[in-house]
Amino acid sequence: MSNIILITGGQRSGKSSYAEQLALQLSDHPVYMATARVWDEEFRIRILRHQERRGPCWTNIEEEKWLSRHDLTGRVALVDCLTLWCTNFFFDATHDNELPDVNIVLEEVKAEFDRLTAQDATFIFVTNEIGSGGVSDNALQRRFTDLQGWMNQYVASKANTVVLMVSGIPVKIKD
Repeated sequence: MSNIILITGGQRSGKSSYAEQLALQLSDHPVYMATARVWDEEFRIRILRHQERRGPCWTNIEEEKWLSRHDLTGRVALVDCLTLWCTNFFFDATHDNELPDVNIVLEEVKAEFDRLTAQDATFIFVTNEIGSGGVSDNALQRRFTDLQGWMNQYVASKANTVVLMVSGIPVKIKD
C-alpha cells in the first residue's frame, strides 16, 4: 500500500525545502525524482548543483515522464514536481501549433500517476498552485492551468496527507 503526501503552494513558498526535510525524516536514503526537462546548458548546470546540494544520501533519478518504470518498492520518493511533470506531457501533446486536448493529456498523466503509486512506497509530491493568480489572457496558459489544477485535485483526492505551504509555513489541510 502506498502512502501519498502532497505538498502544494505558490512559487517560492518553501515547498521543496519542506518536502526534502520530510523525506529525510522518513528515510536515511530517500529517492529524489526530478521531472524537469533539460531545456538548455544553464538548466543542466542548475540540476547538477541541486544534486550536489542534496548530497550522497539521496538516490537521484532524472525522469521527465515515465516515473513508474522505476522500482521504488519500500522506498521514500520525493517527486519534484508535478507541475514540470504535467508540462512535459502537455508540450509533447502539442503538434503543429495546435493546442493540446487537456482531457486526453490529463488521462495520460493520471494513468501514469496510478501506475507509479501502485507501488508499495511513500511518495511525496511537490506541486504549484498556478491557478490562484487569476485567469491568463493566453489560451495555451489557460489550458495548462486547467490541466495542472485538475491533476492537483486528482492527486489530493488520492493523498493521505496534503500540506499547503504559505510563506515557508506548512499548513496541513488533509491528514
